[in-house]
Amino acid sequence: MQIQAGEILKKIDSPDDLKKLGKDDLYKVCDELRQYIIDVVSVHGGHFAASLGVVELSVALHYVYNTPYDQLVWDVGHQAYGHKILTGRRDNFHTNRKYGGLSGFPKRAESEYDTFGVGHSSTSISAALGMAIAAKYKGESDKKSVAVIGDGSMTAGMAFEAMNHAGVADADVLVILNDNCMSIDPNVGALKEYLTDISTSHTYNKLKDEIWNTLGKLPRGGNFTRKIASKLEHSIKGFINKRSNLFESMQMRYFGPIDGHNITKLVDTLKDLRDIPGPKLLHIITTKGKGYSLAEKDQTKWHAPGLFDKLTGEIYKKTYDTPQPPKYQDVFGKTLIELAEKNDKIFGITPAMPSGSSLKFMMDAMPHRAIDVGICEQHAVTLSAGMATQGLKVFCNIYSSFMQRAYDQVVHDVAIQNLPVVFCLDRAGLVGDDGATHHGAYDIAYMRCIPNMIISSPMNESELRNLMFTSQLEKTNQPFVIRYPRGEGMMPAWQTEMQEIIVGKGRKLKSGRDIAILSFGHPGNFASQAIRNLKADGIDPAHYDMRFAKPLDEEMLHEVFSNYQKIITVEDGTVVGGIGSAILEFMSQHGYHATVKILGIPDRIVEHGSQKELHHECHYDAESIVETAREMMKDSVNIMQ
Repeated sequence: MQIQAGEILKKIDSPDDLKKLGKDDLYKVCDELRQYIIDVVSVHGGHFAASLGVVELSVALHYVYNTPYDQLVWDVGHQAYGHKILTGRRDNFHTNRKYGGLSGFPKRAESEYDTFGVGHSSTSISAALGMAIAAKYKGESDKKSVAVIGDGSMTAGMAFEAMNHAGVADADVLVILNDNCMSIDPNVGALKEYLTDISTSHTYNKLKDEIWNTLGKLPRGGNFTRKIASKLEHSIKGFINKRSNLFESMQMRYFGPIDGHNITKLVDTLKDLRDIPGPKLLHIITTKGKGYSLAEKDQTKWHAPGLFDKLTGEIYKKTYDTPQPPKYQDVFGKTLIELAEKNDKIFGITPAMPSGSSLKFMMDAMPHRAIDVGICEQHAVTLSAGMATQGLKVFCNIYSSFMQRAYDQVVHDVAIQNLPVVFCLDRAGLVGDDGATHHGAYDIAYMRCIPNMIISSPMNESELRNLMFTSQLEKTNQPFVIRYPRGEGMMPAWQTEMQEIIVGKGRKLKSGRDIAILSFGHPGNFASQAIRNLKADGIDPAHYDMRFAKPLDEEMLHEVFSNYQKIITVEDGTVVGGIGSAILEFMSQHGYHATVKILGIPDRIVEHGSQKELHHECHYDAESIVETAREMMKDSVNIMQ
């Protein structure tokens, strides 16, 4: 049975319906919208606390602005559920993040109200500024551009680059800074302290409000121009609080902070700001998880809790009769502590994902040797490089898709200088419900072309531990990539004794007479299952775990190509430029001739769904490997029907 929206919300199919309501009705709309998000997410899952925190802002923006003509850009998009519900997707909202359903993030192909595709942080100001410049060029003087960005996303350099440009671009853009002191984990860094100073300076805020109210009542024209008013306001801000000039020093007019849960105040403020031209920033204070007490108290836990009982707050978890394997991220986090206890040169670095990457374990156990730098992937990489020049062994833990944001630093600051930074790329491969913006599809290809780079991937937890152990040895003195997937591994008894792996050496897991399967990383488990299934068909494959995409185990590949004419490669990365491509290059360079089928992520954008659904769609799960082997062997073996 589909969850029912409230009495007013069920009649809102677009922002035009919202605009027909009186201002007093907006309180009821916010209550119903917040409850609808709680009802749907508790039953169907998804991101949770972020959207609850911007319910009032979502309603106010669509009430005041002429969307979709006016351009509204949501940074990251975790907080855009209310926006989606108000823009014609209410009745399909239960399909959010499900295979074939709505995306968990704003997506241009999904709705004209989603003006810009997001998923990675800190892009909104640049995008909105681009839209504002385009509107000015096209003579659309009535068109407004608004960027909504959180204080966590504001720490990224890209946001400051955009504001630096906006201040001199003479374009009509509004930046709304949603300040809740959170990204997924609590925010870190000097910007957090700065924003706290602004929001808690009662003297500054009281006087600023009085000044602005007075200025708004003064007549226009004569000698009292808007420019003079702006200068007066700016001077008094500097007098009251010398630290309050960050945004205005970039020539962006600053307003706020105001209560982001006061819908009347938001509507009135946005109406005023809509009529003020040029670049400006509105600072609002919100509570992540607003309206659901448990989410307000533990905002990290309730960022994306899974399914839960909305009344009791119980988060549903599967129960098992036997011990289950841990998540790869937890194996990383706990193994890093083991290594650091024996090697005092080891540090851990993560850009704003201590819980997601499980570096939180080390931050709790060894706070002086584990650093969360905030949403700053580029800084994380070069910081790691700087530490490596001083003899430290840094494990720089970044999600595979976020690693793309620091590619120049990997090349320029790490690889060219051949510094022994260990890049632990979590969420490699298809991540599931987060979809296209978060899939770790490209790291094998984009790392493989860089000189000095070692690229590895474990098939199970024990191999992850061994690769981590190998990467921190003194003799492993070059950049080292370890990529591993989201989710659980294969070994309940995972805490095995760590052993060195010879760099560039794979392993032969099974001999076979008919066909060779060469796997890289966790999909080797799909291959093992496929081999068991193929036994009934009379097909006897060999199985090789490559372990390294760079350097390749050439001795093992000579053995493969000398003995097999039919070869399947399996990887959880793009088939363009991945390990399958590397093996084809080897075959060509050495004059071998064989039929090679590359299984992996296809050369197209893969949308969201469960990992199992996407592995099957992309044709590299166990069933697909069986199908490929049967097809390749149909002329050679009498396959039993």
